[in-house]
Amino acid sequence: MRNHKIQFKSKLPQVKTTIFTTVGNLARAHNAIDLSQGFPNFRADKELMTLVGQAMEDGHNQYAPMPGYYGLREVISQKIESLHGTYYHPETEITVTVGATQAIFTAITAFVGKGDEVIVLKPAYDCYEPAIALNEGIPIPLELKTPDYGVDWVAFEALITPKTKMVIVNTPHNPSGRIFSKADMLKLQQLLRDTNIILISDEVYEHIVFDGQEHESASRFEDLASRSFICASFGKTFHVTGWKMGYCAAPAALMEEFRKVHQFNVFSVDHPTQRAMAKYLQHKEHYTSLNAFYQEKRDFFLSGLANSKFIFKPTMGTYFQLLNYTQITDEADEDFAKRLIKDFKLASIPISSFNVNSRDDKVLRFCFAKKEETLIKALTILNQL
Repeated sequence: MRNHKIQFKSKLPQVKTTIFTTVGNLARAHNAIDLSQGFPNFRADKELMTLVGQAMEDGHNQYAPMPGYYGLREVISQKIESLHGTYYHPETEITVTVGATQAIFTAITAFVGKGDEVIVLKPAYDCYEPAIALNEGIPIPLELKTPDYGVDWVAFEALITPKTKMVIVNTPHNPSGRIFSKADMLKLQQLLRDTNIILISDEVYEHIVFDGQEHESASRFEDLASRSFICASFGKTFHVTGWKMGYCAAPAALMEEFRKVHQFNVFSVDHPTQRAMAKYLQHKEHYTSLNAFYQEKRDFFLSGLANSKFIFKPTMGTYFQLLNYTQITDEADEDFAKRLIKDFKLASIPISSFNVNSRDDKVLRFCFAKKEETLIKALTILNQL
């Protein structure tokens, strides 16, 4: 290939290969059991796949409307109102997206400009800060308190300035598995009430909450809902992460700006899958049963670790479990994670990658959204350490 020696300046000079790619490549190279990335290794519901095939046979293979198939938006509206008591108009306040990541990117792009500050709670999923940087905004990190990953609301309030344009929260929280309590959400509402700050509420694990607790969506709180983009994922909910489909709900004035960006970087989302989701969501048990389904997997995984040297608290939500390994080794988490792959054939995610200044708490994240046979193999390895 001819080298033109084009001169350019990177818009993301600090961004390197993500830890997910690094660990994933290493896991494949060493044929390791992969409990690193957040995707199930079991099949999705055959009924859902049949519905997609039927939508294709029925001829729904051309562009869907830009905001999404109206029938799907109607069902999403009904779902939110049923669960959280807030009505979003299907026509003006709900948009179907290419997963939650696109929804988050689009909301940031629609509102964040040069010099705008965005408060990000760390450890944080790795798509937030690059999107802020691309739009010349300034990420303002606030580290969650270990070991419980609670929010220091006094420190949070101190970060709010006239330049604060946006706050991003994630509940249930990836990677810690913590859920925001009602008290947390009320405190957040109080701190934002007299401001023009926009909230992005990343709620992709909304249907995976354990031990009888409830997911406190930002849509439940009147003032928060008035300033929030609620971002959700069908891929996470229905074990089809490769389909990349989610949705965003927001007040009409905010959604109007969101769609100005959405129509030019996506326009519309896979049509037959939208038609299938519209029918599948009409049966509430398809998502209300997930808490019990995943709690059984969490409890199986943790019961298998009862006699191990790992230290842990049961995750409150998501399908991730953090394990503290300080009784096993004092290695840096990235080094230990790589050694686990190479020497023991087991992949996990080191949490320092998501912390401010790569703070190393000696914690690894494991995904338990796996077949029982996969978890048994992983537990055998973990109990040897």
